[in-house]
Amino acid sequence: VQLQASGGGLVQAGGSLRLSCAASGRIYSSAVMAWFRQAPGKEREFVALTRWSRTSTRYASSVEGRFTISRDTARNTVYLQMNSLKPEDTAVYYCARGIQWSEQPSEYNSWGQGTQVTVSS
Repeated sequence: VQLQASGGGLVQAGGSLRLSCAASGRIYSSAVMAWFRQAPGKEREFVALTRWSRTSTRYASSVEGRFTISRDTARNTVYLQMNSLKPEDTAVYYCARGIQWSEQPSEYNSWGQGTQVTVSS
């Protein structure tokens, strides 16, 4: 499965963006889909995850209430709706696919190429 992330851009603080992650190939119902982000000089950090076959979700505390992860199985796409953006949300955002319900990047074996999100103050 190849993942293609898109939707990043430059936005003012308080604004919104929606990221998309389109998957080529079949995604099994047991898959876990996640978003991570990495700011310059920092480690890659967990943002949100969901199961491909269910609506279960989990969020990092820093984005809880502002970001929403969702998936459209008919379009083979996972989304990250980001509202009330803050300058500290600035990072490259990556989508990933794994099997374990985990916040650890090492548990994910397929990654998209990343999309830049920049939030100006």
